[in-house]
Amino acid sequence: MSVKVRFFARFRELLGTDIITEPQAGTTLSALVLGIAQKNKEGRDAIFDEQGSFREFVILMRNGKRVETSDAGKTAVADGDEIAVFPPVAGG
Repeated sequence: MSVKVRFFARFRELLGTDIITEPQAGTTLSALVLGIAQKNKEGRDAIFDEQGSFREFVILMRNGKRVETSDAGKTAVADGDEIAVFPPVAGG
């Protein structure tokens, strides 16, 4: 199974972009992102709180559709998925 994970803005600076990973079947979206983010403490701390939950401002997309962070621990990734992780969007 192959899944593409893209980080944007500040998250990209910390973790890179266009990461291709091969998770085990049944891996959740939360576990997938946490596994990548743990490679960089600053990146992990930017996306996850001290309890390992997504920070409330993180935006997750799976194949172009938003996934609520509260559902990420119940949402299994599948072969060919494209995951996008965004920080809060601001501007005028």
